[in-house]
Amino acid sequence: MPGSFTIGEFSRATHLTVKTLRHYHETKVLHPALVDPLTGYRRYTTEQIPVAQIVKRFRDLDMPLDEIRTLLSAPDVRTRNKFIAAHLKHLEYELAKTQGAVASLRNLLERPASPADIGRRKADPTDAAAISETVAVKDLLSWYQGALGELSAVVAAQHKTATGTPGGIFSNAIFSHARGEATVFVPCKGAVRAVGRVVPRVIPGVELATIVHDGSHANIDLAYGKLATYVTRHALAVDGPLREYYLVGSLDTPDQSKWRTEIGWPIFQTG
Repeated sequence: MPGSFTIGEFSRATHLTVKTLRHYHETKVLHPALVDPLTGYRRYTTEQIPVAQIVKRFRDLDMPLDEIRTLLSAPDVRTRNKFIAAHLKHLEYELAKTQGAVASLRNLLERPASPADIGRRKADPTDAAAISETVAVKDLLSWYQGALGELSAVVAAQHKTATGTPGGIFSNAIFSHARGEATVFVPCKGAVRAVGRVVPRVIPGVELATIVHDGSHANIDLAYGKLATYVTRHALAVDGPLREYYLVGSLDTPDQSKWRTEIGWPIFQTG
């Protein structure tokens, strides 16, 4: 077969290991031009070198093999570019998430902890429109945003008036077992009619130690840690779900850097 390579020669030409080339063959990403039916020896052609180089570049960008296989079989350039653009968008999202984690870690390591601005207050019982579901902690942020949007739409459609700050109630299981009951609510005047996930609910009163977290929820755990430390040292904690109040949240702005979230830890107030 003129102009062809053994798998070892093709490995040297493309900087893909023999093991990798065999795996790409088995997963139908890069077929050899010829496989000897008796010996199983693989041979590749010079025309396959650019394809191998493309596969290598996308693997360097962590594109899964099934996506590379779909990309290589795309019927036209437009479809191919659509797949590439989707993967680049995913990479940008992952990069932003990594940069946020790095910035949070650097802030934790390089800056001395400032005294936390802890408050105490009593949240009175309030009528509200609410959505409650069992949620996995990894889905909590997107679930909260969707639930708040749905609540806002139902309250407006039923011509009710919001009477306070939207909030959330989160069971201890969410934090200890990564899955548990979550409730998002919007205080409003007059009971809403149940529609879809939205139901009327009385949010019970509770005494709280509070701290306000500024910015996205990516590093909200730092504020939770400060509040927990304070409660352990200076207050009588009681069993009960934690609360959040969205002073500035997704209903106000899509810019998460401008969010302000009050976190509430249930306590028994003393003098």
